[in-house]
Amino acid sequence: MKHYIYGILATVSTCMFSVSNTFAQEKLTLQEAISIALKNNYDIKLIKNESEIAKNNANWGNAGMLPVVTGDFSTGGSRQNTIQTQASGTERRIDGARNSNMGYGIGLNWTVFDGFSMFANYDRLKALEQQGEKNATAQILNTITEVLSSYYNVAKQQQLVIAADSTIDISAFRLRIADNKLKLGRGSKLDVLAAQVDYNTDTSSYLQQKNLLNNYMIALNQLLARDVNIKFSVENYFEIDGSLNYTSLTAQLEQLNPVLQSAILNKKIAELSLKQIQGNRYPQISLNSGYDFNKSESPTGFNTQFRARGLSYGLTASINIFNGFLQRQNERNAKVSINSANLLVDQTKQNLSAQLTSAYQDYSTFLELVKLEQGNINIANQNLDITLEKYRLGNITPLELREAQKNAIDANNRYLEIKYQAKLAEIYLKQISGTLNLQ
Repeated sequence: MKHYIYGILATVSTCMFSVSNTFAQEKLTLQEAISIALKNNYDIKLIKNESEIAKNNANWGNAGMLPVVTGDFSTGGSRQNTIQTQASGTERRIDGARNSNMGYGIGLNWTVFDGFSMFANYDRLKALEQQGEKNATAQILNTITEVLSSYYNVAKQQQLVIAADSTIDISAFRLRIADNKLKLGRGSKLDVLAAQVDYNTDTSSYLQQKNLLNNYMIALNQLLARDVNIKFSVENYFEIDGSLNYTSLTAQLEQLNPVLQSAILNKKIAELSLKQIQGNRYPQISLNSGYDFNKSESPTGFNTQFRARGLSYGLTASINIFNGFLQRQNERNAKVSINSANLLVDQTKQNLSAQLTSAYQDYSTFLELVKLEQGNINIANQNLDITLEKYRLGNITPLELREAQKNAIDANNRYLEIKYQAKLAEIYLKQISGTLNLQ
């Protein structure tokens, strides 16, 4: 019996090597997958572009705090036939009289006070920049979560392929024994046919499992934004962090979750927008200055030529006295926006808290199930070993062997699925709390 067990172990090792060679031309580590995703993923690139735009917009000039300097140039002319009648009654005719004018200059206009609206606007732009960074972080967390889920799914599928392949070996072993018994006159054709059907069924399951593995590899390649035809293998073994604490996760969520931080920044932006609108109640004071040059020629004018150049300067002030109650309307709407932002913060907190609580319950349950299913695997494998030996000795029926074989593969599949779900729950908890490692 021990000789047979060693043979099975050797077969499984050979299967693992065979699966690795069949499906992989490279070994993709988890760190490499995350690095590729951070570099290539389209969603991350797009959100980073939006964040860069918000960063570029957050400057003094865009807030209206800097002077505006403009340059201008104009030129023109006309050609006319003119008749001028003087006071003495004398007429003066000029055919094709050509008039021309040209002017250029530079002007400066600087709003030095607008009820502090410019300062509120600058703070609003900086808050938008921060919100863009938080949105980018949230997208990165989402993408890395998807990469981790897809990576561990491929790892699970690889192990399922190995298990399906080892099941074929057991069915082949059963088929050989049934065939040998038939040749020795101790068996029946019915047992051989039943063994052949089960062998074909297990082979079909193996091929379908291989196809699933290929499909999940394509999905991971797509997520990494690289050639979907790249063949690779991943690390089969992964551990589950069993040390996560609900109280700590809740505190970390309040401090680190980028979605919640973005909602809080949205409230700040709404408050700054109100300050910006309230600034319209105050006078606006601007300084202006400029240098101009003008030249004109007109043979029919009082002066046939005119030239002027010089510096101009001044100060303007204006105040909104009445604009059809639009000021009051805009302020009311801004206050409603602040209220909506407050509600959004409360709603986001509640949603995230509910998600965290539900995910932690799943996490705790899956941790217990992992221990249970791991024990079931040991029991099912021991039962299969004993059943195989009894079948080899002819003490049990093929149906009993098939049942033990099915129990063993089901126990293995349940364990792999529960372990994968436990890992997903761990990843999701870390994503919600903002503690997911992005390296």
